[in-house]
Amino acid sequence: MIRTDRESMEYDVVIVGAGPSGLSCAIRLKQLNPEMSVCVLEKGSEVGAHLLSGAVFEPRALNELIPDWAEKGAPLKIKAGKDKFRYLTETKSKWMPTPPQMKNHGNYIISLSQLGRWLGEQAEGLGVEIYPGFAAAEILFDDNGAVKGVATGDMGIGKDGEKTDMFEPGMELHAKQTVFAEGCHGSLTKQLIEKFDLRADSDPQTYALGVKEIWEIDPAKHSEGSITHTSGWPMDSNTYGGSWIYHLDQNRVSIGFVTGLDYQNPYLSPFEEMQRFKTHPSIKPLLEGGKRIAYGARALVEGGLQSLPKLTFAGGVLVGDTAGFLNVAKIKGNHSAMKTGMIAAEALVEAHGAGDMSGAEVTSYTDLFKKSWVHKELYKVRNIRPGFHKGFKRGFMNAVFQTLGGWMLPYTLKNHADHSQMKPASECAEINYPKPDNVITFDRLSSVFISDTAHDEDQPSHLKLKDSAVPMSVNMPQFSEPAQRYCPAGVYEVVDDQFVINAQNCVHCKTCDIKDPSQNINWTTPQGGGGPNYSLM
Repeated sequence: MIRTDRESMEYDVVIVGAGPSGLSCAIRLKQLNPEMSVCVLEKGSEVGAHLLSGAVFEPRALNELIPDWAEKGAPLKIKAGKDKFRYLTETKSKWMPTPPQMKNHGNYIISLSQLGRWLGEQAEGLGVEIYPGFAAAEILFDDNGAVKGVATGDMGIGKDGEKTDMFEPGMELHAKQTVFAEGCHGSLTKQLIEKFDLRADSDPQTYALGVKEIWEIDPAKHSEGSITHTSGWPMDSNTYGGSWIYHLDQNRVSIGFVTGLDYQNPYLSPFEEMQRFKTHPSIKPLLEGGKRIAYGARALVEGGLQSLPKLTFAGGVLVGDTAGFLNVAKIKGNHSAMKTGMIAAEALVEAHGAGDMSGAEVTSYTDLFKKSWVHKELYKVRNIRPGFHKGFKRGFMNAVFQTLGGWMLPYTLKNHADHSQMKPASECAEINYPKPDNVITFDRLSSVFISDTAHDEDQPSHLKLKDSAVPMSVNMPQFSEPAQRYCPAGVYEVVDDQFVINAQNCVHCKTCDIKDPSQNINWTTPQGGGGPNYSLM
């Protein structure tokens, strides 16, 4: 139902999310038709505030979008150097050949948040209107059920749900077409998938959680451009995961650990696995004498081609990570996110030129995607990630087979929903993680502090329980309430037999919405501008 007490603005295209896909879509729209009116909404306090990636960046899509990016000052300065790939046991590090998909010649080590800010500047230079600090909180539909835009959330609602003296109603942004570029597991995209049954012909999406830190290290240990990936310890043989170590400039290192969210043991904590990883004998010496200067976490999509939902519906399209275009074999998704935003823009401009595209389903976007290099990439690696569902050894051998030509065989392995994979606590061994030393390893609250996360505490929690009784009546006896451990920000606690939600700690990774075994947590957007404020991530 559309409220009548809100002001509205009209655009040809409204884009939800100022990440690589959304901004690339906006830029391409204005390149192709400068007369089109384009608006981008961003829930972060500024463009880039919620962007986090490893990140080794493949510039293929950027080369197509802005060929003179170097002259325009794009923050791609650190050329990727030699790739190293190692398998870790608890005490040893074994060299392994780098998989072809993970070789990074011609790529760049970047900060995605900085690239996002630069892309935002390019978009604004073309006449795109960008509104940071305004979260798209509601989908608007016309009388025929087609998407007709979005509304931003009301501001100034108190914890009790009542209007405060600071109340300001949200704004409606009406569009002929709405592009959803929310990033991984978008809250509005989730609603669209249900309303339009966009997963009728696809597998469930599968995810991982990446926990990342930036360190300043001893200059004698720094090697600008160096790239290392690991697999193995601290993951057991049945759990998918691995690490990255990328040497930036100015003696800084990006270090992180990715844990597949299809893990089975409810006692596992992805945050603690990252801390434990840093204590490995081959990793700890790099960090000794250094200082941790930034922290963040985010979920990433890993399902690949078979988990892509239908990309179009009446009045809008899905682009980038909110649909799931990440190439898990490359450990890269920014280039494909950008390209899908560009493809969507080309389809929308064509539809706009052919007549009124209001409420139409622009299916030519899907056709363009199937002809693109993104589809070719994802098709070739479609069976690599699901091959790890039955353990590391079988997954590794399957990955080798797929790389050597197995991808050409006409079969596609299935993905499963991550929340359904968790075993009862009674069937699993507890994991006793060591206490942090506050030198190499840290706790979650001190980590959230350096993510510069902030929310207005006088607002309703944006983390909604469908049934408030489930955490203690179902999840606690069956799974020892895993929210205490899977959240990398200390949002969820059990205190005196009560389930406590510390929503102000949330770094917007959305792991809770993905992994909760009862699917009882609904992540929604807080009042605009809340969340982390990443500058280096």
